[in-house]
Amino acid sequence: MIKNRTAQLIFETVYCTLGLIGTIACLGIFDEIDKIRWDFYVYFTNISNFLCIGVMVTALVQTIKKKEDSFVTATPLLKFIGLLGILLTFLVFNIMLAGEEGRDPQLNWRVGSLTFHVVLPLMFIAHGVLFYERKMCKWYYPIASIGFPLVYAIFLFIHALILNFDSSITNAVGKGTLIYPYFFVNLDTQGITGVLMWIGILSVVFVAVGYLFFGLDQISKKNKNKELDVSLENK
Repeated sequence: MIKNRTAQLIFETVYCTLGLIGTIACLGIFDEIDKIRWDFYVYFTNISNFLCIGVMVTALVQTIKKKEDSFVTATPLLKFIGLLGILLTFLVFNIMLAGEEGRDPQLNWRVGSLTFHVVLPLMFIAHGVLFYERKMCKWYYPIASIGFPLVYAIFLFIHALILNFDSSITNAVGKGTLIYPYFFVNLDTQGITGVLMWIGILSVVFVAVGYLFFGLDQISKKNKNKELDVSLENK
């Protein structure tokens, strides 16, 4: 873990800069400047990254204000939720969606895809590992964090309801249905049972990974306490 304020400032500034680039990219401006991606709001990739960018901006403000070297402590619960959300984004895209049948592989190398699916997720996770104090994680964080993907799923279905579940309405590039941005929430192809199954699977994975993070946090905390005890005994 790194307490160095300068290192934190550099890392967080780079992240926020790339976050701004990624946010502009998710609007499609780098692809076709005259065609804005107005459908950006339906994608979990964008929403999870927006959350992480907000958390990082808060951390950067805290780092700027402090005058001494110390761990980052800004919004620990949101940081935890962001970690799980962005990890889900990273894994689902790179394992399930990047090589999806019919998808042009060149799309994976565009600025928006690289920043929001690979670079920023890895940097956000690294920031939590390197700069956050371990004891900030609480036992209820994994349970609280499940609200993020569930609220997103509810949002998608309310959005679909408003549009009368009309899957003929295409996204901004006309290559997919607007109301179902991902195959596992597509009621037309998966059915209610299939969608609920996928939501259940992803929720279980979300909580399980959350408790894995919590367990690792507690182990590192105990090791730190043991090292402190040994140090005091030797004095």
